[in-house]
Amino acid sequence: MAHPVGTTRDKNNKRPEHSGEGHGLTAAVAFVVMFILFAASIYVLSFFERTNVWPFAVCLTLFFLAFWIPQTIMGRSDSGYRMAKGDRKA
Repeated sequence: MAHPVGTTRDKNNKRPEHSGEGHGLTAAVAFVVMFILFAASIYVLSFFERTNVWPFAVCLTLFFLAFWIPQTIMGRSDSGYRMAKGDRKA
């Protein structure tokens, strides 16, 4: 086991916190915003024509942002190397 866990939940023998614990509202708002970006990227494709490629470029940009923002800016990419070493407070 990576970390010892006791049977009591006192201050000295506390389980490690999980990512995002206690931030349900901010996680829900972030999900809604990213889902709107994703849905907008699909909606923009309805304006795509073979003579006009700009809707496709906008679609790719919105789709990229919908996945890139949560994984890099909002994610834990800055502390991943510390977590790999075993520092749970990273």
